[in-house]
Amino acid sequence: MKRSLALGGIAAGLLASAVVATPAHASDSIHSVALANTPFAAKQVASFWFSEHMANLVNATPYDVETKVNAKHVSGGGPAASTKPGTVPAIGDEKKSTSTSKNVNLPKTSGKVFFIGGDGRPHWCTATSVQSQYHNLVATAGHCVYDTESNRETLDKWVFVPGYYQGKTPWGIYVGKTAFTHYDYDVYEDGDRDYAFVTVYNGVLPTSAGVDTYEKVWQTKSQAWRDKFRLEHDKTTVWSKVEITPVPGRRLVPVGTPESKKFQISLWDFSKANFGKDPKGDGPFDARTGVDTREIPAFVYRSNRDSYYDAKTQTLYFRTKVENQPAPVASPSPSASASPTASASPTATPTVESIPNQGPAYKYFKRTFWGNYDVDYKVSGKVFGIGLKDVGRLGDNVGGQGLAYNQKIGSSVFVFGYPSGSHPDGNHAYTGKTLKWSYGKTFKASSSAIKAEELVGVKSSFTGEGSIGSSWLLQYKTSRRLGYLNGVTIGVSDTDKNGRIDTSVSPYFDGETYGVYKSAASLWSGKIV
Repeated sequence: MKRSLALGGIAAGLLASAVVATPAHASDSIHSVALANTPFAAKQVASFWFSEHMANLVNATPYDVETKVNAKHVSGGGPAASTKPGTVPAIGDEKKSTSTSKNVNLPKTSGKVFFIGGDGRPHWCTATSVQSQYHNLVATAGHCVYDTESNRETLDKWVFVPGYYQGKTPWGIYVGKTAFTHYDYDVYEDGDRDYAFVTVYNGVLPTSAGVDTYEKVWQTKSQAWRDKFRLEHDKTTVWSKVEITPVPGRRLVPVGTPESKKFQISLWDFSKANFGKDPKGDGPFDARTGVDTREIPAFVYRSNRDSYYDAKTQTLYFRTKVENQPAPVASPSPSASASPTASASPTATPTVESIPNQGPAYKYFKRTFWGNYDVDYKVSGKVFGIGLKDVGRLGDNVGGQGLAYNQKIGSSVFVFGYPSGSHPDGNHAYTGKTLKWSYGKTFKASSSAIKAEELVGVKSSFTGEGSIGSSWLLQYKTSRRLGYLNGVTIGVSDTDKNGRIDTSVSPYFDGETYGVYKSAASLWSGKIV
């Protein structure tokens, strides 16, 4: 996806002419790609963000890829309308409203898109709900959908959360189904086409949580590693703690065979390989098997039988008899020597009897069994299963902004986003926790850093991290919180080099933009549950 073609001067002029000559709805200028193409896949994506007390949402950081650009005002040239100006009214604003308000009420349509970046970590951008036939469309910057950092097709596990605040999802999570962008952005990363429209499924909220398990055995280590990689990188699953464990294969093999290992086995498996042999004996046993035996104290032995085994039949306990030796018989005491002056005594000293035999004594043993098997590899892990309920369509819950294209430069717009990060001088003006707004008139701009010659700019102090994808709303009615989407922030710039961000830039919304929007706005998404 990396840009391989840089255009300028005459070449750019020729390309512009070709674009004008091409109908705005030409299918060859529109690129679409599935994000979660089945309800099951979408359910797994939603479960990922709801799992572990929404830790991934809470720990997500603002996306900082391609945020700060070197932009400049353009006095001549710049963006131009490719066809006549046009608008698409906002949801609920199909009939003109004449009400006015001096207060700036923030739109419910704005929120954050969350995804897994090329670094494998959760990140977010700003996005907004827009009008569509099925009230299911989100607009944001193209590089908040397409992975321009690692060159994978799209960012993983893409969801939109309107009104997100510190782990709260007041209107639910809306999983992206299909992303649409301009062909020039998908192929060349053309900054002038850095926008995307994404259809989303009905929103969902959690009702319960549970954990399921996965387990599969492979004959080779490489197969097991491939399976583990697939589980950890498949956007349709929410696996955690996936591990590979060596397990015995199907065949006993000689000790020392490559890719083999000794495993503890049951008494029954040992007996199969040593048919007719006494498992309490000394063998000889099949060379592919063996025993480990040790003597144990009598109090460990838990039976009055000569042998027994544990519940898993993996350990054999047995005893062997050791006969007690008879106690030695006491020798008769010799008669005392006769005293020369005493008469001899006729009574001898009595003989001591043998001590009776106390019965057999025992030695006690514990024996385990092993077999040397070819090694298989078990892949196992846990999957978070989240009970979900349907909360309806995005546009029905929060509304949807209209769309304006081919508008004149110099119009006033409100910019709504979640700026975060610091200014170049280190001032950390925004936290990204709450929706902010700025206001100004658009002007022609360009940025050679992203090969963009037809941008529009607006004066804004929004820092880039988090504000990428911010909505630019033309004719915003604060009483109804609705207007016309006329741009999305794709970068910010310090144009006067004073250490403070002062400008946000957006692609110019023209007939080509409308063509991409139109392709997305007529597609149905459906429900997850």
